[in-house]
Amino acid sequence: MKKTRIVAEDVENIIGSIGADKLIERFSNKRFLVAGATGMVGSYFIYVLDKLNEEYDAKIKIVACLRNKTKLDETLLDRVEILEHDVAEEFEGESVDFIVHAASPASPLIMREKPLETNFANTLGTANLIKLALKNKDFGGILFVSSREIYGEPERGQEFFYEDGKLGQVNSLVPRNGYAEGKKAAENMLISAKDEYGLNVKIARLAHTYGPGMSIHDGRVQADFLKNVVSGEDIVLKSDGSSVRTYTYISDAVEAMLRVLIDSSSEVYNIADEKSKVSIKELAETIVELPIAKEKNLKIVFDIDEESKKGAASFTGGILSTDKIRSELNWEPKYSISEGFARTIEHLILESQ
Repeated sequence: MKKTRIVAEDVENIIGSIGADKLIERFSNKRFLVAGATGMVGSYFIYVLDKLNEEYDAKIKIVACLRNKTKLDETLLDRVEILEHDVAEEFEGESVDFIVHAASPASPLIMREKPLETNFANTLGTANLIKLALKNKDFGGILFVSSREIYGEPERGQEFFYEDGKLGQVNSLVPRNGYAEGKKAAENMLISAKDEYGLNVKIARLAHTYGPGMSIHDGRVQADFLKNVVSGEDIVLKSDGSSVRTYTYISDAVEAMLRVLIDSSSEVYNIADEKSKVSIKELAETIVELPIAKEKNLKIVFDIDEESKKGAASFTGGILSTDKIRSELNWEPKYSISEGFARTIEHLILESQ
């Protein structure tokens, strides 16, 4: 992902909202490993840490753990330490103070075609990163990027999922659910590591997150809509669009995760934007009203595709309550759906130039 003007603004806003002094106090002179460094979440973490080094001389040693270094922004090649490594394989004796585990497929297409590898990224990957953390004396903390999918399908009439509330149903015999089951197993390993070894663990359960760095070819609804707009195509709905979701812009989500890592007193936090609760059809209607879509005279068309449903989760209801993170960590998402998607489209255009 290129660091476009949009990404640079996001990074400055994240640091400004939290406070550079807080971030520097926690991370200065520390060795920080980001697993999944070329993904959307991982990239933003690296850009924030790099900005702290560049502007505030934080002297953070950034380790970009990735499988393909050609996907890393070229401007970062001499600014970070590159560790080409699959998290599903054991690490050697790397010295590290903080870890962010964002190395998991987020694409429904990959979850459908590679369910075992998807599971391994979360289960074996988490186990290996825990082992690495335990090798390091005075280890600072590990943040695991989890998912709304661990909650499964809610009970009838249940609207919200709370961190300490009921979990819904997940059928472990559906291969596609390897993503949800892998996340659940990872969370259990992390809590067990805290209980048994006193490891400082943090778990961020994200709902649908979008923004610069996401692939417009990954099969998610929001990715399909963005691809339509950038390509000058009509917005295509492959269902009746009635499913309701929340959508969180990436910089809001990363700010929340950083707050969890540096400020939180408990282990698990939902991260979502309830104000951005819309149906898929309403999301399409919002995007088609954006200036660039109106300039191209795009409209919404329906093309119901049963095959595309095979990559979707086997549960559709329930949204995340963020009462906990809002009250404990003073976090508030800043971008509405229209603002966030407008920024994402502008980034995609700048990145392609």
